[in-house]
Amino acid sequence: MRHVSRTLIILFLAVIALSVAACTAQEGPVGPEGSAGPQGPPGAQGTQGERGPAGAPGADGLSFMPAEFIGSEACAECHQDIYDVFARSGHPWKLNKVVDGNPPDYPFSNVPRPPDGYTWDDIAYVIGGYNWKARFIDHEGFIITGDEDGTTQYNLRNDEIDLGNDWVAYHAGEEKPYDCGSCHTTGYVAEGNQDGLPGLVGTWALDGIQCEECHGPGSNHASYPLSFQPVMDRDSEACGDCHVRGGSEEVNASDGFIQHHEQYEELFQSKHITIDCVVCHDPHTGVVQLRQDGVQTTRTQCENCHFDQASNAGNETHESVAIDCIDCHMPRVTKSAVGDVERFTGDLRTHLMAIDPQQIGQFSEDGTVALSQLSLDFACRGCHNPDGRGRIKTDEELITAAAGYHDPVMSPVVEDQEVSEDGS
Repeated sequence: MRHVSRTLIILFLAVIALSVAACTAQEGPVGPEGSAGPQGPPGAQGTQGERGPAGAPGADGLSFMPAEFIGSEACAECHQDIYDVFARSGHPWKLNKVVDGNPPDYPFSNVPRPPDGYTWDDIAYVIGGYNWKARFIDHEGFIITGDEDGTTQYNLRNDEIDLGNDWVAYHAGEEKPYDCGSCHTTGYVAEGNQDGLPGLVGTWALDGIQCEECHGPGSNHASYPLSFQPVMDRDSEACGDCHVRGGSEEVNASDGFIQHHEQYEELFQSKHITIDCVVCHDPHTGVVQLRQDGVQTTRTQCENCHFDQASNAGNETHESVAIDCIDCHMPRVTKSAVGDVERFTGDLRTHLMAIDPQQIGQFSEDGTVALSQLSLDFACRGCHNPDGRGRIKTDEELITAAAGYHDPVMSPVVEDQEVSEDGS
């Protein structure tokens, strides 16, 4: 028994020795890295460090202020020559304040008095008064209309058509607020009431159409001329903001004439819409002042472009009485203040220019729209009427005369003749 126990002890010790030997064997190679475990929760935020010292101050920059209106007289400090011309045009005189009972002092015209029953002390503003007509605004801001028999619009004398210098009714018996500021003033805003007067709709910076209505507020340009350039928009649509009545697709008419300030709609009817207004007109001048000065009223003339037609005006009588292109191609179809339907003569020339030699009437059946081409009634009968300088002609005679009016006249061809031996 003792022998067996000794044998078992020896075996046990051998097993332990082998186990110890196995544990102390050489370490095997490192296995591949396992995938990353999930993100642990964020740690607590550290304490705020001390603020560093302030940096050096930067250089002074230019302060910016929105441009403000400064008035045409301020523009004149640098642009005196342009201002002197512009001040004599019609634009600045669209709306004129009466100050201390003194009426406006116009360049070429005179409004003799206010309507019956009023003195200049009763008038806050005069609407217009330059060449065509004048209306009057009271100290509540309403246009004076008078009673049913009232005569509250003064039409200035127009020597060219022998009309005017009279008083007529204007919306007699109605209450008429003044809501024309968008085209009669500078810097117009539709909200509020100018001068606090209930009849004046909207507010504005300056009376009349001044330099800044087209060139934008001028304070920044005056202070920094090279940094802030004025607006320079030569597009006809800029003029069309005011020289339009409603949409440009139709030319509005009433009482036998085109209504006034529709020049853009008239141009819209023809190929002339591609020409900017400033090609023919200097925007700083007006036709009236140029006519007063006895100089050409446009920058260019019809024959500069239409030289073929100008050289083929086949009517010796017209040439003998100095008929100009505009007498036929820009007749007086428009009425601002005065006109004579029987003479087919208003007080403004139209900017419809193409003549339809087969068209007698000028307007739609209800008389509210002018046709796109000029009719023979106005192109011809502005002269060929009982009081005109041409003899009366029938429709058929006018159509015959107008057809092919500017067609070239071919010189007769002289055939070569045989020459005899003796030279005869």
